[in-house]
Amino acid sequence: MSSNRNYDFLIKLLLIGDSGVGKSCCLLRFSEDSFTPSFITTIGIDFKIRTIELDGKRVKLQIWDTAGQERFRTITTAYYRGAMGILLVYDVTDERSFNNIRTWFANVEQHATEGVNKILIGNKCDWEEKRAVTTEQGQELADELGIPFLEVSAKTNQNIEEAFYSLAADIKKRIIDTSKSEPAQGASVNVGEQGASTGSKCC
Repeated sequence: MSSNRNYDFLIKLLLIGDSGVGKSCCLLRFSEDSFTPSFITTIGIDFKIRTIELDGKRVKLQIWDTAGQERFRTITTAYYRGAMGILLVYDVTDERSFNNIRTWFANVEQHATEGVNKILIGNKCDWEEKRAVTTEQGQELADELGIPFLEVSAKTNQNIEEAFYSLAADIKKRIIDTSKSEPAQGASVNVGEQGASTGSKCC
C-alpha cells in the first residue's frame, strides 16, 4: 500500500545549550541559509523543517530549537523524549557555555530516549580573536562524553550542513539497523540492506 508521503524517513532533532550560544542562528542558517547578527531570544520552543537527501533517500528533518534560559527548562525537557538526535551547542567565545555542556548532557541522559544520537557543536568558530575554548578542549570533552564533535559558524556557514547531515546519517543508520534486527516486515529489509551496506559518511 503506497502512502503519499514525500519522504522516506522523518527525523526529529533538538538543539540544546545555554542562552546566546547561537542555536537559533545555526537552525536559521541550515533551514533558510540566512544569518541575523541580532540576538533573538527563543521563547519556549520553535521548530523548522528541511528535507535532505541521504543515500538516495528523502529524509525530512523536523528540528526543534529550545530556549536556553532556566525558566523554560521544564518545557524543554518534555521535548527530549521525542527527539531522535540532539545537538549540544556551546559558544567557543564563552567558556561558561562550554562548562555547562556536562549539565546539558546529564539532562539528556535523564530525559531523552535511550540510544538517542548526540553531537557536540562549538559555534562561532570564526571569531578567533574572542575564542575562549580551544578546538582541542572541545574534542576532549566530546571524547569524554563519547559523541562526535564539530566546530561551526552560523555566520560564515562553516560546517553547519555537515553537523546536521552527519547526525541525520547516524540516526538513519540506527533506524535501519534496528529494523533489520527486528522480524522482517516486507520491504523494510531491503531498505536496510541498501542503506547499511556502506558505512561511509560524506565529507
